[in-house]
Amino acid sequence: MLMRSNRFTLAVCILCLGIWCCGQAYNTEEAAPMEKAEQAALYSAIQGFVGNWWNGSDLYPDPCGWTPIQGVSCDIVGGLWYITALSIGPFYENSLACATNVEFRPQLYQLKHLKSLSFFNCFISLGHPITIPGDKWEKLAGSLQSIEFRSNPGLIGQIPTSFGYLKKLQSLVLLENGLTGQVPTNIGNLTNLNRLVLAGNRFTGRIPDSLGRLKKLLILDLSRNSLSGHLPLGLGGLASLLKFDLSNNQLKGKLFARNAYLKNLTLLDVRNNQFSGGLNQPILDMHSLEELMLSCNPLGGDIMRLDWQSLQSLVVLDLSNVGLKGEIPESLSGLKRLRYLGLGNNNLAGNPPPKLASLPNLNALYLNGNNLTGVLKFSEIFYGKMGKRFGAWNNPELCYPVGSMTTRNAPYGVKPCQRGVTLLDPNSRAKLGDGNLNNNSHFVASLGFSSNGIHGLRQLILVDTSITVLLLNLFL
Repeated sequence: MLMRSNRFTLAVCILCLGIWCCGQAYNTEEAAPMEKAEQAALYSAIQGFVGNWWNGSDLYPDPCGWTPIQGVSCDIVGGLWYITALSIGPFYENSLACATNVEFRPQLYQLKHLKSLSFFNCFISLGHPITIPGDKWEKLAGSLQSIEFRSNPGLIGQIPTSFGYLKKLQSLVLLENGLTGQVPTNIGNLTNLNRLVLAGNRFTGRIPDSLGRLKKLLILDLSRNSLSGHLPLGLGGLASLLKFDLSNNQLKGKLFARNAYLKNLTLLDVRNNQFSGGLNQPILDMHSLEELMLSCNPLGGDIMRLDWQSLQSLVVLDLSNVGLKGEIPESLSGLKRLRYLGLGNNNLAGNPPPKLASLPNLNALYLNGNNLTGVLKFSEIFYGKMGKRFGAWNNPELCYPVGSMTTRNAPYGVKPCQRGVTLLDPNSRAKLGDGNLNNNSHFVASLGFSSNGIHGLRQLILVDTSITVLLLNLFL
């Protein structure tokens, strides 16, 4: 009994000690002051973006105390609070709104422990545009790891070359602003970058070769600009890359050289460029690809030459309007994860493989604008499931069988086959109905003739014409 009492007493003591230690730590954080120079620099920097009306009077005891500013994060260094993250703009419901006339005050660069700096929907006035300052960024080189400017149409000018001094930078996001000029070469000096997003601006010129040095890059998005020229060879060596988006630019030449090694890539989007030279082997070596979007490029080439079985992870495959020729390969039906297949507006011929309907996850299939021929052999259940997400219009020699489905599920823009007639398939012997003309034809047999080739059909036409002429002579 005495032992149990001692154990209970010991447990209570340990518990009390733990509570006291936590309380001491809590009190230490609450009691930690902010360095006066740090607080003054922060207030001045914020006033430059939101206006001088703001003075932080509602904060107690400082921006890192009980009533912190939304968008400001702090950390204790050497017993004092310092600013580690600053987000300006409507990130939160109670965030500080930006003023019409904003300015980057020099006090911003005095926040010596700042790791993250973000501006969202802040510089929006086209009547009062602003540029990113070209100097002083080197003062933040020892701490800054992330810079983001998102959705700022009033932010114009070029990327400062002084960004190249920020050697600790891991994320550089300049998304949907009004920035212009060329991508600075010294961005390639930021070898710790794992995310580089310059999408939705007005950048021009070539992609600098120096980006090939960013070996830690996971995301590279240069889409929706006016970049031109060839793709730097070094980009094919970014083995860590997961997402690569160059869509909606004016890039040309071959996509990748033979030595491209992007084994971890899950998304490749180069839509709406001027790439040519066909679909080459390096693309088929990207075994991790889930989304491959190449549409609206004059690539050309024969789709039958490629072994699509190597891309088993594909979910989205968009090859529309790339100048492909040949027949649609049946091997595409082996891509069991595929949800979207776009082959529209090419020069594809032959009959669509019925096995495409067996893809278990497919919910969009576009074959429109080709030279496909013959009878569509998909089931009515397939058409019902796909609805308007199945496209086969603008294939003049393609039809669907009338008796096998209701009008409601008929594929849009595809004409019904004539009863008993199958349209000609240029890659096989001429057919009528479901068989070859050298076999029994439902169409010919229905007229009382056995089919002995095309000659029997010609004789039928001559006899019918002779009878018509004889009848006319009798009645005239």
